[in-house]
Parts: sequence; structure tokens; C-alpha cells
Amino acid sequence: MATLNSNTDLETGAQMDFVSRLRHGELGFVPVIFALFAVFLVFHLANPYFLTPRNLSNLTLQLGVLGIMALGVSLVLFIGEIDLSAGSVSGACAVVLVLLSTELGLPGLLAAASAIAVGAAIGWLHGTCVTLIGAPSFIVTLTGLLVWQGVQRMLVGNQIGQMLINDPLITGIASTFIPSWMSLLLIGLTSAAALIHFGRQWSAAVVGGIAEVAIWLARAALYPLLAIAVYAILSQHSGVPVLLLILAALTLVLTVLTEHTPFGTHIFAVGGNAEAARRAGINVSGIRVLLFAMCSSMAAMSGIVAVSRQYAVDSNTGGGNLVLDAIAAAVIGGTSLFGGRGRILGSLLGALVIGSVANGLDLLGQSANVKSIITGLILLGAVSVDMIARKRRIRSGAAGA
Repeated sequence: MATLNSNTDLETGAQMDFVSRLRHGELGFVPVIFALFAVFLVFHLANPYFLTPRNLSNLTLQLGVLGIMALGVSLVLFIGEIDLSAGSVSGACAVVLVLLSTELGLPGLLAAASAIAVGAAIGWLHGTCVTLIGAPSFIVTLTGLLVWQGVQRMLVGNQIGQMLINDPLITGIASTFIPSWMSLLLIGLTSAAALIHFGRQWSAAVVGGIAEVAIWLARAALYPLLAIAVYAILSQHSGVPVLLLILAALTLVLTVLTEHTPFGTHIFAVGGNAEAARRAGINVSGIRVLLFAMCSSMAAMSGIVAVSRQYAVDSNTGGGNLVLDAIAAAVIGGTSLFGGRGRILGSLLGALVIGSVANGLDLLGQSANVKSIITGLILLGAVSVDMIARKRRIRSGAAGA
């Protein structure tokens, strides 16, 4: 009689299969969901204003810069690399955007596309150095951090304070809210997409029995209910921000790319075992270069959002702990620092954890030093969970460990 694993012979139901995966170190979104619940509960008890529609609307806008960068950083983490330059690239591309718009008079869309292209070129350069020279990505991107930070300051030059931008397209990214009818339309489209996606699994759920059907219903209803909840909360303030839709669209596109295409399979194959992937005919070097380019492109997008939020750029844009927070967000969301493991949605949820902590501490009047300490402790906890889960996977002989 054929079996998959002696530890799971008797665990045939969906619930038991979930428990089995947890035992073997396949934690999924459990840690980050638990962290989100804990953060929301603690700050709600500390300050009831935290969960009000107005503050949650502010939180979605604050999430834009960090969230987009975390999505990009997670791509290179998937292959076991790291990009420490994302913050500096974000700042440098933000300055390029403002210069093209204000000095050369380019339309906002063209200026934004050019800034993203510059980011892609920078990432391609980083990836080429990693693959052709064989230098560790830590060193290459640490060099990039210093270089592009210097370029940013040179481009800002002798400007006093900030370089302002007035293009309505750029400034509207973080200050525009969609009308109610469009929100309801998007809820309908989300419901239809969920039904189509999970509808293909209906037959298998019926065969599996009541437990499988219940899980199918829960999964099919999750995204429509989440969309309805977001609309119900945000509509009590100013509505759903365009920035949230941009973040959701980027998450969706990258999720499809990494989880439902052969390219995504190749990404995790490279992250799991680059030499085995190479022997299987996968272009390991090409994937590395492309992912570094995509990471820097996302960093450029986060810089554009930063400009939109501030209506300006200066020498501090993209600086501070931004890139470290982005890496922390990906790890908190379940991305392994060893490569080969992680999900795009998890990185977004990790960014939400860090953004919520920062927002809550601001409401409590805490300093930036306290934020750094707490974020560091959260990151240490996430890495510890990753290490423990990895050891469990190794002991259980799980694939990809």
C-alpha cells in the first residue's frame, strides 16, 4: 500500500493535514497572522483610537512605501540573496523622478516610468556583479547602498530643504480615494475571481467529504469578505485609497508570477538548490539578474510613492531603517533567509505588522528609538521561528529543507 509519509498515514482529513504540516515545520501564515492579532489587540487596548476608520485609513497610506519595497526585497530573498541597497535606490530614483518632472517638464507618467527604468538598470547592474564576478550579494548591495546614497545627495545638490513636485498625477497617488461605486465594482470582481479560482477545486472538495467542503467554502469566501470588510471600514472615513489598490495589484501580479507560473517554480528551485537547478537546465544566472532588476524596480516605485506622500524629495528619502524594515517584513511574513521558501502575500502581511507597530507607537508618543528596539525584537522572533521550522523540516525530511 503506497503512502506519502509514515507520520501522516492516519491524517487523511484536511484539518489533520493542516496539523501535520505545522508539525513538520510548514507554518505558512500562522506566525504572521498571530503577530497581527497580537499587535492589533495590544495597541487597541493601549489606545482605542488605533482601530478607528480614520487611523486605519492613515495606516493603509503609511504602508505604501514599506509594503512595495518589502514585495521587491522578498523576490531576492526567495533565491537566497539579499539586497541592502533598496532604500538608497528608492531615494535616488525619487530624485530622478522629481528632476525629470520639474527640471525637464516631463509628464508625470513618463517621469515615473523613467525612474522605474533607472531602478531596473541599477538592479540589473547589481545582479550582473553577483553572477558574473561571483561577489556575494551582501557586499555588492552594501556597495550599492553607499554609491546610490551618494548619487542621491549629489543630485539633490545645494537644494535647501526639499525639492518640491507639483505634477497632479504623482501627488495624487497617495492622496486620491476611489468613489463608492468603483469600490463595490471591485468587490464584485474579487468575488467573481475567487469563485472562478476556487471553483476548479469544488469537485475534489465534494469527494473529500464535509470537512473538505467546509474548508473550500471558507477559502472561497475569504477574499470577498476581506474586500467587504476593508470597504466597510475605510468608507467611514474617506474611502478606499488608490495607493491601496496599487499595492493590492502588485501583490496579485507577483503572487501569480511566483506561485502559478513555471518562472515561479524556477525561482524557488534556484533558492532551494542552485546547483541542482542549474543541472536541471534552469538559467540560474538569468533568474538572479532579473530578480535583482525587479527588486530595484519595486524600490523605485516605493520612492515614487514616498514623493507622492511628501509632495517632495530630499536627501533623506529612502533612508533610515526602511530597507531593514522591508527585509524584516519579508522574514516576519514567512520568507526564509536561506532561500527557497516564502510567499508574496506573507511579505505584505509582514509589512502590515511593522507598519502597525510604528503607527501604534506613534499614537502612544514613543520615540524612534523605541520603534527600532521593538522592530528588532520582532525580527529576532521571526528569524527564530524560521530556524525552528527549518530544523523541523530537516528532521521530517520535508522537501526543500
